Amino acid sequence: MSTLSLYKFVAKRPFLTNLLKPVANSYANLSGYRKLGLRYDDIIMEENETVQKALKRLTVEEENSRVMRYRIAFQQSLQQTILPKEQWTKPEDDIRYLTPHINEVVAEEKEREAFDALKIIKN
Repeated sequence: MSTLSLYKFVAKRPFLTNLLKPVANSYANLSGYRKLGLRYDDIIMEENETVQKALKRLTVEEENSRVMRYRIAFQQSLQQTILPKEQWTKPEDDIRYLTPHINEVVAEEKEREAFDALKIIKN
């Protein structure tokens, strides 16, 4: 999951952060997942082995909340409606709960690969 990201570049510059924050929120609102009550991490593809390992690390509360958000979104999709505006996911509630676990799994995999690549040299 190594992708090119400008996050660190933008995060170090408050001017750019303040400039791009409204654009990012508008883009997230236009994508529509917040109108169904979902969070950003709810729409990450689960078929990836790394994401599967990260999902196993969720707490019971996080897992139950995720399932409820999926059920509500599925019901709204069946009815071809969106939630009332007061039930939309707010930007401040759209926290990353799965991404830290994904980053941990990636770091562990990199560490395992580096450890497996060690060569023992006998003198």
